[in-house]
Amino acid sequence: MAGRGTPEQSPTLRGRRLALELMRRREAAGLSREEAARQLEWSTSTIFRIETGRSRPQPGNVRVLLDLYGVTGAERDGLIQLARESRQPGWWHSFRDVLPNPYEVYIGLESGAASIRNFEPVVIPGLLQTEEYARRTLRGGPEELDHDEVERLVQVRMYRQRILAREDRPRLWAVIDEAVIRRVVGDPHVMRDQLRHLVESAEQGKTTLQVVPFSAGAHAGTTGPFVIMDFQDQTDPAVVYVETLAGDIYLEESADVTRYTIAFDRLLAAALHPDESVRLVEQAADALT
Repeated sequence: MAGRGTPEQSPTLRGRRLALELMRRREAAGLSREEAARQLEWSTSTIFRIETGRSRPQPGNVRVLLDLYGVTGAERDGLIQLARESRQPGWWHSFRDVLPNPYEVYIGLESGAASIRNFEPVVIPGLLQTEEYARRTLRGGPEELDHDEVERLVQVRMYRQRILAREDRPRLWAVIDEAVIRRVVGDPHVMRDQLRHLVESAEQGKTTLQVVPFSAGAHAGTTGPFVIMDFQDQTDPAVVYVETLAGDIYLEESADVTRYTIAFDRLLAAALHPDESVRLVEQAADALT
């Protein structure tokens, strides 16, 4: 559990933080990656993988790096402890048989986010799905999954939603296209329960739902779904997540984050007010009775 109201940090987020801090310490020491690698008799690619979070260094290797960079005292001890914690598995580790590694990364970032801005043009956002809706979505999705794989992934989705019940839960801003509430997933009963759950979720604190109506025409989300995750600590930059069939994309460059932030803001401008959005969802649910 997090202390003093700060978000619970996931191993993925701690590993990302460690990578950033090690890069900053190297730069503060006036060393290039090539120079650091030469002095340690390591390959340059090893330093690169550590600083980009592609590999999580052993605490012993972190000690060696900090010695080279001249980092001492409490700062040194704190970074070594961060290295230890970054190697601890999160809850999703037990689902690694059905989770592709990029999805594990996403769950780790999501669990440590202070705010989540999600646009979905086709389905209900995963954090707001009912169990049966999630099951029907996975069954009808692009991947051929057997029964057990579907059930395990449904479990993962339900576990993910626990972050919304935390005292230090993230701020969730979900923007969906009207098509999401009109497309009947499963059957009318499943869809009606899902829409009612969506209304209940939107009435909770720290969750905002907005619908982009058909009348808005073409909008800033026509290229597909995306998620923007922000973190409480300013040393952890925002991340944009884009899911594709060819692989998941994580964008951290400020220009990319800005591009998606502008798109999200434009979606907000095209969307109905939150109160109007909830009423539209309620009407769609009533139409299924």
